[in-house]
Amino acid sequence: MITVSQIKHFIERFWPRPVVVAPRQIILSSLGTFTGLLFASLFSHWTLGEVNVWFIAPMGASAVLLFAASNSPLAQPWSVIGGNFVSALTGLTVAHYIEQPVIGAALAAGLSVVLMFKLRCLHPPGGAIALTAVMGSHAAGMSGYHFAFVPVLLNSVSLTLVAILFNNLIGRRYPHTLSAAETLPKPVQMEVAISRQDLHEALMKGEFLDIDEEDLQQVLQQAENIALARQAGKTVMQQAASERKS
Repeated sequence: MITVSQIKHFIERFWPRPVVVAPRQIILSSLGTFTGLLFASLFSHWTLGEVNVWFIAPMGASAVLLFAASNSPLAQPWSVIGGNFVSALTGLTVAHYIEQPVIGAALAAGLSVVLMFKLRCLHPPGGAIALTAVMGSHAAGMSGYHFAFVPVLLNSVSLTLVAILFNNLIGRRYPHTLSAAETLPKPVQMEVAISRQDLHEALMKGEFLDIDEEDLQQVLQQAENIALARQAGKTVMQQAASERKS
């Protein structure tokens, strides 16, 4: 049976929590979003001239990810370029075969998610681009796949190039994913308990991470349990090997 306390706790989840990020990162993210969209839109306008569709709204969402959450897997270059481009192709293809725009838009977004997962380029604004492709095809009578290349691919590439330059100039590692040749930090032996406040202060010192203290603490606890299980397994194997030798 659902209690009043459970209902209260459920309602409290809707209350927004403060974003754990340093003020400097907020300013840099805002400046990066402004700079990226400005240069990308000017470049697209210069390239396309007086073409009506030279910049599309979903690029605003891509810019937020690129400059405010650049370490997210959803904001890496292949995610942005591949996710937007694949979604545009999907939307245009669906619009060609399905005349009902409402059904077509929903189907295009759903298929885009599957393809982005399969191609390892999941990017949330891709869903909006799939919708734009379907609705635009029916409203403006677009035909062919020109929209996927111009403006979608052009916007995505130009915005990503600005993000690469800007993020590295301000000290952020971008693309964030390490290459196979790069080494990760060695495991650290922890002999003290990490509190929620410790995690909060650590998050405040770096760039914005799309995770809160509770989720991060759960990840650390799960990692600790896995490490303990691995260590216990090694101990059992060592004991078995010792018994065989004796």
